[in-house]
Amino acid sequence: MEKILLGNTGIQIEKNGFGCLPIQRVTKTEAAYLLRKALDGGITYFDTARAYSDSEEKLGLAFAGLRDRVVIATKTAAQTGPELKKDLETSLRTLGVDCIDVYQFHNPAFCPRPGGADGLYDAALEAQAQGKIRHIAITNHRLSVAHEAIDSGLYALLQFPYSYLSGPQEKELVDQCAANGMGFVAMKAMAGGLLANGTIAAAWMARQPNVVPIWGVQHEWELDQFLACVAETPALTPEYQTVIEKDRAELTGDFCRGCGYCMPCPAGIEINNCARMSLMLRRAPAAGWLSETWQAKMKKIENCLHCGQCASRCPYGLDTPRLLQDNYKDYLTYL
Repeated sequence: MEKILLGNTGIQIEKNGFGCLPIQRVTKTEAAYLLRKALDGGITYFDTARAYSDSEEKLGLAFAGLRDRVVIATKTAAQTGPELKKDLETSLRTLGVDCIDVYQFHNPAFCPRPGGADGLYDAALEAQAQGKIRHIAITNHRLSVAHEAIDSGLYALLQFPYSYLSGPQEKELVDQCAANGMGFVAMKAMAGGLLANGTIAAAWMARQPNVVPIWGVQHEWELDQFLACVAETPALTPEYQTVIEKDRAELTGDFCRGCGYCMPCPAGIEINNCARMSLMLRRAPAAGWLSETWQAKMKKIENCLHCGQCASRCPYGLDTPRLLQDNYKDYLTYL
């Protein structure tokens, strides 16, 4: 197992973390089994959010009586101090804990600061003084907000999308976090499902100092793949490097990451999947994406209003309406 310090928090964890968004999709019994198996296999960092429906509750059930063995991170999408306090009390109750190790602002459009009119950071400081949270952190998809958070010195860690498809801009964030004593947690370490081999992704992550990837897990076979990497750090072999270079050549650049921050669409288009359908067809079994249900979803692109809302919300600055049209044209060739 490979241990890593989470920035300057003094918290030591196994380098590979568990992303708890996907456990929304399984039963409480299945979720508890996966979570406890992950803990028994050496994973100690578990990341969830108030916005992930019953994910926090499932963590609370799985780790009842095991609090001293796990590091729990959760998030609030609150917009005001009072909303944060309400979210925090709900999280403490559903997680079944008295204190949350890492409490994160969930992808805010700005960098919360002390004295801000929103009251978010002050509410977090108050909760910290009360012993309800240990460390204040932030997650984001916007480079500008991420840089501001690092420069502010206000945050224990930054969570940002990072995988072997990432470019120099994301690597700069990693390096700046290290230089400033901040932890860096990599969300979307499998690029939102575009990467197929978790072992290769973990082998690449093992060579990224100061980075803690959180692997989203829904199925036991996914967990087994990552637990094998916990038990023995995989080497980045020439064969693995060849796959990485091939993926980079195909995927780096102007593609939808599937984050969903462009949603909702006034025309009812499921943008976060429809705008990357061409990639999904080529990188996953195509049959599931060609069902009548998905044909109907893709057909909604014909009703695009070209209002520009999706493009204005995209944290990656993509021309989302164009991506939708291009993906729809490609999709029709498969039918």
